[in-house]
Amino acid sequence: MHTKEEKLAAFGRILDIMDELREKCPWDRKQTNDSLRPQTIEEVYELSDAILKGEDAEIGKELGDVLLHVIFYSKIGEEKGLFDVADVINHLCDKLIYRHPHVYSDVQVQDAAQVIQNWEMLKTKEKDGNKRVLSGVPDALPSMLKAYRMQGKARGVGFDWEKKEDVWEKVKEELGEYQDELSAMETASSEDERAAAFDRAEEECGDFIFALVNAARLYGINPDTALERTCAKFRRRFTYLEEHTIRQGRDLHDMTLAEMDAIWDEAKAKGL
Repeated sequence: MHTKEEKLAAFGRILDIMDELREKCPWDRKQTNDSLRPQTIEEVYELSDAILKGEDAEIGKELGDVLLHVIFYSKIGEEKGLFDVADVINHLCDKLIYRHPHVYSDVQVQDAAQVIQNWEMLKTKEKDGNKRVLSGVPDALPSMLKAYRMQGKARGVGFDWEKKEDVWEKVKEELGEYQDELSAMETASSEDERAAAFDRAEEECGDFIFALVNAARLYGINPDTALERTCAKFRRRFTYLEEHTIRQGRDLHDMTLAEMDAIWDEAKAKGL
């Protein structure tokens, strides 16, 4: 591992490279916050993929790509006379110190849960902080993560189940309401009734998923990570099914469900 001096030197090197690229490279020179935003999202997803796959070497590379974007936005801010990378870092340092009074002051905490609760309370008190508890959850966040973050922030101010086991009654309740609306949709006697039932079913589906996310959170499971694992598992097993079928010279469209299930079970037995 590198010394602190070597780390600082590396940081200085990327700043020098960014200065030179903005001056001499036509592509880098034309970039704006708006043009970089979609690429930033893509880079963060690539980092997420590397983390989920446990590819440590790739994590290091993808972190570099994300860091490049932080440096890039900071350089653009500097050119506009708004802020530079030192402002970005100092703001972060000040925020971390302020939100960790149990480290930098005499505040006492019992556990990590209390740290999170204090963190959320401090955020609402900051001069330029979030004025409402949920205002720090971006609208553009994927729905699964948005639900998880909203529930976590509500927990930070004490709005949560007293006993985690109680959440299961809510899950069952929402599932029942969802099933009822699905049945109403199937038995509707007119297109208007079916459309109304579909709208209610869609809403109840959301309520059920939200309750399930809550249950996962209460037991320390990130539902987004859990679903990503299941998607990866489904991809492995379905790919096995598809490749097995191709080797046999057959087409999936011509196979029965029972035949496909047999190959699927074979994939499961192989640990895929």
